[in-house]
Amino acid sequence: MSADPGLRLADLPSLAGRALAPSDWIVIDQARVDAFAACTGDHQLIHVDPARAARETPFGGTVAHGFLLLSLVGGHPPADFPWPADTALALNYGLDKVRFLAPVRVGARVRLHTKILDVREKDPGRWLLRQEKTLEVEGQPAPAMVAESLALLIARTP
Repeated sequence: MSADPGLRLADLPSLAGRALAPSDWIVIDQARVDAFAACTGDHQLIHVDPARAARETPFGGTVAHGFLLLSLVGGHPPADFPWPADTALALNYGLDKVRFLAPVRVGARVRLHTKILDVREKDPGRWLLRQEKTLEVEGQPAPAMVAESLALLIARTP
């Protein structure tokens, strides 16, 4: 991701409604799910026990944690996001709405779609960026997750 030399933070509100390029495909493999379970302590069988999950759940195998899917938002920004040249920092500001709409089976490939919903100046030199993040599952008609992600963009000081 590189800065657009002709774009300034003050120009971002004009991009509201713009859909950006999807992320690359991300494989949700058992190793990723197990590592997330180890980090969070969430070792529920639907995530970490393939044999039992296949036998005892309607999923036919293990599924990713919802919060694992949500965490992908932070590490997979759109490659074509128009970063203003006067941006010093972009900070995670939280989430407004999150819905987990469908399970993601281990072995699936997913990718994130981003739409800029709104950009407004919160304080002088600080801009609040609201984006819709939709997680597509390859081969499935409905998304697995939709979230409103917030970022605080801080201008460079002269």
